[in-house]
Amino acid sequence: MLRDRRLSGLAKYFAMVAALALTAGTLAACGDDDPTTTTAAAPLTVATAEATQAGTPGEAVDVSIALDWYPWGNHSGLYLAQANGYFEDEGLNVNIYVPGDPATGLQLVATGRDTFTISYQTDVLLARAEGLEVVSVAALVQHPLNSIMALESSGIERPSDLAGRTIGMAGVASDEPLLRSMLEADGLTLDDVELVTVGFDLMPALLGGTVDAVIGAYWVHESILVEQQGESVNVIRIEDWGVPDHYELLLVTGERFAAENPEVVERFIRAMRLGYADADADREAAIDALVVAAPETDRELELEGIELLAPLWTDDGTVAFGTQTEERWETYAAWLLENDILTQDIPVGEAFTNEFVERASR
Repeated sequence: MLRDRRLSGLAKYFAMVAALALTAGTLAACGDDDPTTTTAAAPLTVATAEATQAGTPGEAVDVSIALDWYPWGNHSGLYLAQANGYFEDEGLNVNIYVPGDPATGLQLVATGRDTFTISYQTDVLLARAEGLEVVSVAALVQHPLNSIMALESSGIERPSDLAGRTIGMAGVASDEPLLRSMLEADGLTLDDVELVTVGFDLMPALLGGTVDAVIGAYWVHESILVEQQGESVNVIRIEDWGVPDHYELLLVTGERFAAENPEVVERFIRAMRLGYADADADREAAIDALVVAAPETDRELELEGIELLAPLWTDDGTVAFGTQTEERWETYAAWLLENDILTQDIPVGEAFTNEFVERASR
């Protein structure tokens, strides 16, 4: 089940590739593409846990961060921190890269192969249930990005409008529980809709009229891809309809590394915070830094996307960057248990910490 959930990140990747293929005038399915050849950055030399020790005074510490997806707007704060020298100022030599299989990020940090990875709240909880000693040290996005998406012309504006309609899914384990909760919050059940597994072809299925709506698309990203095809979309956000609010993306490291190298974690987060603050203040500069790092980036798409995404980094300035709450972890874990995504109760307080965010903020 953990592997299925992790495929959601790759589902978004292939949805992106498929939609870009539409721009070129084709509805060809993208499920056969090799993500190791289409990711925007090849892995560089990855620091091991031993290589990331503090070292002697004046020595730069090697740090690696495995991204969850190809470089996009949500990573722009990292690239801007690097471009502006904030990591260097903290004595860190940071390698930001896309692993050949982004689904392996949590294993990489649990074993010390990488220092950090970007992952999902669901995946961190499932990984800990499987015995992986990983811990979230900062929340990068304060709210879910997943959504139900429909063309505006469909008239679908809320879950109850889906009655009798066909909904496309990638087929990951969380699709039906998410949809069930949303439908039940608006008086329907799964029996009131038709579900179709379209794999990684969410956007082609929606734009081609195969389905009336899809679940699993990022409302800060795929919605813009659809609009680039001349269509308008309606977005139904999952946390508005029965699904507990939770963190979409997290900065994660290994428990052992955090315990043995707290100053490295603190220094990384301090530099990262500055990068994201700069990215929020000058979003065009943030995307420029992203484009320099990943030249194949669709700059116009990311410029639109960061306007939707940046407010989520601090919940419109209402929380400090990176903040996590035990209540949000508890309520979401309970929902995962209730829906049989998480199959055992685990101490969620061990899955995250605010220690390093608070220390980096001083």
